[in-house]
Amino acid sequence: MDEAVKHYLSEIGRKGGTRSRRSLSPETARNMVRIREARKAYRRFHAQCFWSYRPDLAIGLEDIEWVARTLMKNGNREAWEVAAKLCR
Repeated sequence: MDEAVKHYLSEIGRKGGTRSRRSLSPETARNMVRIREARKAYRRFHAQCFWSYRPDLAIGLEDIEWVARTLMKNGNREAWEVAAKLCR
């Protein structure tokens, strides 16, 4: 193997084992997780709680409280528990 190729592959391997270079504030990272969980809950409980809304509705940070309230109002116990986690 060529020495330049060896060096290149070792650099790639080293970068793969280190932390991500993307720098996010803890608040931004938490918000990303909350949005992801709200979207998952919306899809999961769509037929039960969100039947009057489009199935492909884009859920953003400002919609998390609405998703949680709707889950608590129209859902079963499982939906209530998911909503409680969204409110944290």
